[in-house]
Amino acid sequence: MFATATAMFEDRLRDVGFGRVAGVDEAGRGALAGPLVAAAVILPRGCPIQGLADSKLLTPQRRRSLAAQINAHALAVAVVRIGPDTIDRVGLQRANIALLARALRELEGGYDYALADGFPLPRMPAPVLGVKKGDQVAACVAAASIVAKVTRDKIMTGAARRYRGYGFQRHKGYGTDEHWAALRRLGPSAYHRHSFTGVAAPWATGHPAVTYDQEAEGECPMDTAGAYETAGEMEERQ
Repeated sequence: MFATATAMFEDRLRDVGFGRVAGVDEAGRGALAGPLVAAAVILPRGCPIQGLADSKLLTPQRRRSLAAQINAHALAVAVVRIGPDTIDRVGLQRANIALLARALRELEGGYDYALADGFPLPRMPAPVLGVKKGDQVAACVAAASIVAKVTRDKIMTGAARRYRGYGFQRHKGYGTDEHWAALRRLGPSAYHRHSFTGVAAPWATGHPAVTYDQEAEGECPMDTAGAYETAGEMEERQ
């Protein structure tokens, strides 16, 4: 059994005047294929949702149930994504930072303070605090983690119908034995992240452990115009 996240961080911030406290997190960082998806969520004080936790610790059915409750109770939810071609062009870490910032900026009504899983975000309109294991300790970050994961899983299940043979509906683009075997058999698709170790030439390597890139965590000065999609645009493409 695992501990669930609480609203302790959010309540302390509310008590000192930050009324709208957002959590932000991403899904798909370590995948070999598919988009990076980020979500930002503002929960109300006394939110009745029980069992919020790091999305990776939850079953798919439980994640979907919690995502529905989050969308029903949250004061604001924003979801954005960035595709594998942009990740290849600018690098995973820079794309990640820019996407998290975009999710926060997309929140209807804005936010007063934000909590991010792991690291702060520079040059934002309001403070963003990086919280170690934020999706395990802060309810709003856990909520963002769940929404991002459920959204991305749906995208990858849809991608399996377009890119047949890779098994995206099962592994969601992560580097499982099944996925590496498919890569060696079929080669990478246009939906793969060709800059990731071993993906462009999978027959020449074993199974590289691709979880995070090696770029220094930092700011994101690159041009990402046109690279993002909002939740509404995602639905139109499904």
